[in-house]
Amino acid sequence: MTLPFQEQPLRTRRPRGLVGEVVENLATSIREGHLQPGEKLPTEAEIMTRFDVSRTVVRESLSKLQASGLVETRHGIGTFVLPPQETGNFRITAENFATVADVIAVLELRISLETEAAGLAAQRRTPENLQAMESALQAFQDSISLDSDAVPPDFQFHMEVARSTGNRHFADLMTYLGTMIIPRTRVNTAHSAPEGRLNYLQRVNGEHESIYNAIRDQDAEAARAAMRTHLSNSLERLRRGNNAHTVQPPGDTVDTPVPSPEAVNTVAERIN
Repeated sequence: MTLPFQEQPLRTRRPRGLVGEVVENLATSIREGHLQPGEKLPTEAEIMTRFDVSRTVVRESLSKLQASGLVETRHGIGTFVLPPQETGNFRITAENFATVADVIAVLELRISLETEAAGLAAQRRTPENLQAMESALQAFQDSISLDSDAVPPDFQFHMEVARSTGNRHFADLMTYLGTMIIPRTRVNTAHSAPEGRLNYLQRVNGEHESIYNAIRDQDAEAARAAMRTHLSNSLERLRRGNNAHTVQPPGDTVDTPVPSPEAVNTVAERIN
């Protein structure tokens, strides 16, 4: 079978980012019509070969696609693309982010979700969860030092907090929101932040460390407060720049002119 996947640029691949890569690629192929409703997805072995990933990564990716309502797995037969969800069902897609106000609305949802997730994570985290969060923090710090893309490790940290709740629905919803928003954001806020890239990213890193420390210490209230502060800072930056300007559409690059650079660049912060 010819695999109708999107070409991926060469880059360093971190193990915990592989699931997101596969999910985003397959989801894009489905939404753009390269994979039609009713069509059977390639086999696990074919997907493993195409993306150079393990069977575990493939299975977790397919599970995420099922949670998003894009595919269904029929035991002993395979995984098939589902028809688009009918109007009225809960959906958040790139088309729902035409203005900064749209992004603010979803960020308000994430504040509620992730604040409680941080509290549960503090109560339930395991040593393995802490190690995964530490790895994400280190990757974010490396991105500061190397002047590389900070979005993947930033989102990965938030994903590890969700996983630490021990409730898969938090991680499923975070995956859904993340793949809808973050991979389609191409402007780097850090380069246009008033305080400069380095100070901006160091501030975000400090907020992440506060969240991690509270979770590590199993202080649920402190974890909730740290997460709410972190996301509320993003919300306030968006509100200050919000005059309902158009957000940069999917596929644009950092070199593409966009309306209201202050407002749009703030949106590109990953809303994390």
